[in-house]
Amino acid sequence: MHIPDNFLSPPVWAALDAVAVPALAVVSRQARKSTDMNRLPLMGVMGAFVFAAQMINFPVGIGTSGHLVGGTLLACLLGPWPAALVVTAILIVQALVFQDGGVLALGANVINMALIGVLAGYLPARLFFRSKWKSYGIFLGGTCSVLASGILALAELLLSGIRMPAALIGISLGLFAVNALLEGAITVSVLRAIERLNPSISESALASAQDGKNSGWGRAAAAVATASIALAAVGILVASTQPDGLEQLGNHLGIVFGAHPLFHSVLRNYQMSALGANWFSRASAGLLGLLAVYLICAFGGRLLARARRSYS
Repeated sequence: MHIPDNFLSPPVWAALDAVAVPALAVVSRQARKSTDMNRLPLMGVMGAFVFAAQMINFPVGIGTSGHLVGGTLLACLLGPWPAALVVTAILIVQALVFQDGGVLALGANVINMALIGVLAGYLPARLFFRSKWKSYGIFLGGTCSVLASGILALAELLLSGIRMPAALIGISLGLFAVNALLEGAITVSVLRAIERLNPSISESALASAQDGKNSGWGRAAAAVATASIALAAVGILVASTQPDGLEQLGNHLGIVFGAHPLFHSVLRNYQMSALGANWFSRASAGLLGLLAVYLICAFGGRLLARARRSYS
């Protein structure tokens, strides 16, 4: 799902970068104004969890894998504006530290997954929140989020002049659809597990933007933090090594995924280059990334909380 630097043409990635910057400024302003302050301390731990979950690829068919994107899950727990900021922080760490997704294509990835993806996931979940169809709305949100991101990525490739046979486009959309359905199912399952620890944890994020009483999220946050560490340190042992949908598409088109990077990170491909390609190397890199995402998102949450108090 992460577009590398050598996929998009300069006019396309430059235009998307130019759109992403002011769009994030608007998102930040909305997050400051309208987010329940009791949600903000969750930004760090939920950002770390989604980062760890994105490291665990699962097979989606015909030699292709996918992974949780997490935009809908974050929107259900934090609200749409902080969720978009958290996904953006994850994408920045992935691009700059692990070279997962291009630096020049960062604007495209932010628009696809952090902005449009989160919005496409939040709206169905919000629509059905107060009905008996709540779980179906969350499932639909997770599905729509990934489908929207995948369709946008394909459209950006076509705008960049990459010619794709109709059959290949159809196969890619089918793989995105499978990944999207799994995203929806995982989102519902994870949210249910978190709500068992705190049944009201998603209420203010989906139902309103008003400050409420402390929702008692400590137990849920501790469980999510523990799960994040387990995923980063142990989950990688069972992760699929098959290429994801965009990488598989690049293979069919003869485009080398991640060719000609702008720089070489010592943590490229989620492993420490000095330690080789082994479990300890990957676990160490994953835990470092986990810590980086947590610190960035937690610091961002504090800044938003401070700005909201000033705004109020």
